[in-house]
Amino acid sequence: MITIDTEKYDLNTIYILKEHPDIKSGRCDNCNHAAFHSYIQEGKLIRKCKNCGMMKSI
Repeated sequence: MITIDTEKYDLNTIYILKEHPDIKSGRCDNCNHAAFHSYIQEGKLIRKCKNCGMMKSI
């Protein structure tokens, strides 16, 4: 049985958009989905992928 690990990023880390720009604009770098949930945390706007949970401070 072959398993493919598609997770490229630590999903517990909030990445900074300026340091880690989107590979494809408006898409998650980890899973390539375009659905996000945005919220404010500690005065910063956080974008979280609805599919895999990858977070970026935008």
